[in-house]
Amino acid sequence: QVQLVESGGGLVQAGGSLRLSCAASGPTFTGYRMTWFRQAPGKERAFVAGINWGSGTTNYADSVKGRFTISKDNAKTVVFLQMNNLKPEDTAVYYCAARRLLGAQYDAWGQGTQVTVSS
Repeated sequence: QVQLVESGGGLVQAGGSLRLSCAASGPTFTGYRMTWFRQAPGKERAFVAGINWGSGTTNYADSVKGRFTISKDNAKTVVFLQMNNLKPEDTAVYYCAARRLLGAQYDAWGQGTQVTVSS
């Protein structure tokens, strides 16, 4: 059983920065992939960034490459999303999710944290 809690969202001006946190709890995260998604009003949920817990391998959506960085703290089992040079189109609710590398579905989702970027 995995539980996730996001935090760090807020209101920023275009060009500003935020760092989101996803606190994860569970027996082990070996073989898990941690992923950030976002959903804007009226749009479908979209992939943002992912990191494999064991290897540290990361990948990003094209829309955030060069601006966002996903990272993790192994000791505290926290996943971060550093968001720089934010744009109004980044406005969305951001969710953290976890799944096993060999799993077809995500095992857990956080409650989401709102990010609003003003122009």
